[in-house]
Amino acid sequence: MPVPGPLELGLILLIVAMLFGVGKLPEVFGAVGKGIREFKREAALDDLSDSKSSDAASSTNAANTANAASTADTVDKVDTAQQS
Repeated sequence: MPVPGPLELGLILLIVAMLFGVGKLPEVFGAVGKGIREFKREAALDDLSDSKSSDAASSTNAANTANAASTADTVDKVDTAQQS
């Protein structure tokens, strides 16, 4: 994706100034900056919770696998006892 040059950035700034007025520009760019900071913070928290949930999921899967194996052994023992 091409990077906008100085002429394009100037044109964008001119359009934003016409839309919001020169006096409102600090408020607009402050709100944009605040939104970007909040997005980054939430993305970082989401990454942390994903890694914690994947650790919990892998330990839960291991426990379920062990439980299934012991259940299968119990069923085999019952079937063997019934056949005798």
